Amino acid sequence: MEEVGPFRANSDGKTLHRNHYAWNLVANVLFLECPAGVGFSYTNTSSDLNKTGDSRTVNDNVVFLLNWLERFPEYKNRDFYISGESYAGHYVPQLAHAILQHNKLSNKTLINLKGIIIGNAVINDDTDIIGMYEFYASHALISDETFLDIKKYCFDYNYNKSNCNEAVAVSNNNLNHIDIYNIYSPHCKDGNLTKYPKVPSPLVFEACSDQYVHAYLNRRDVQDALHANVTNIKYDWESCSDPLFYNWKDSPATIIPLLTESLENGVRVWIFSGDIDGAVPVTSTKKSIKAMNLIVDQPWRSWLSGGEIGGYVETYKGGLTFATVRGAGHEVPSYQPARALSLISHFLSGTLLPGNH
Repeated sequence: MEEVGPFRANSDGKTLHRNHYAWNLVANVLFLECPAGVGFSYTNTSSDLNKTGDSRTVNDNVVFLLNWLERFPEYKNRDFYISGESYAGHYVPQLAHAILQHNKLSNKTLINLKGIIIGNAVINDDTDIIGMYEFYASHALISDETFLDIKKYCFDYNYNKSNCNEAVAVSNNNLNHIDIYNIYSPHCKDGNLTKYPKVPSPLVFEACSDQYVHAYLNRRDVQDALHANVTNIKYDWESCSDPLFYNWKDSPATIIPLLTESLENGVRVWIFSGDIDGAVPVTSTKKSIKAMNLIVDQPWRSWLSGGEIGGYVETYKGGLTFATVRGAGHEVPSYQPARALSLISHFLSGTLLPGNH
């Protein structure tokens, strides 16, 4: 409701307006809240929430998908694509891996997986982390000295835990009042709901949209209409789940082998990056892709959206495309919906992003 869905919440927390850049304009979209315990997704065994992790999540996801296709068999032969952002840099390639394994073993429901696309994605811990501090330094959020201290004491051969922690603390202090998901975004100064809905411009990010969505999805009539929270759980819908975060059991340090596996099996792989995200910044993603040791097919160039530069793109032999989205934070469609729609449209059609070649 803040990114790619057909509606967005208004400032009154009661009404909606249409998202004219929704991704269901170009595809049938199935939204999956995962793992169980996030959003309105649930498990019948509450103890599951204390032992979830990457492995359990991918197992649940593939079981859900197979059951869903049995329930709606008219979609079985359709081309299938998986998308996600942030930590879905794990979920998406892991689900692709599970589908590829299922297709090799199964004589029943084959999933016609054609491509995966991940945005500002957690891919490879080593490069993700050093790339993050490099981004902070290059965007004048931390000093060069702090960055060099972090690089020296946290990553280089002369690792020193005490000095590393001290340098990281300085960095954290510098970032205290920055929205790390969009380093140039204003904060929500007044998240109070309005009596009458104010419909924002579709191309201008609404800093208080989290509050509007929270209010809307916690309305009993909305939950009833969505057939959600049928057991009347007595706590609010939240966009994130702290208990799951703190009880997470397994998280591989790198997902690169799974991306490579997808490419080797003819699955199209696109990775995109909003270029003003500080959580999983473009510098991290570039380093992670470099670690894959791919051969450049079409070198770095700009791509166009609405007559302006939408970002930059580079393609690699074997089927990987990397694209930046100019002026977008962590949740790319929230900040640049038109550019995000152009991106997903070209991904689905298997065509190059437009530009001056």
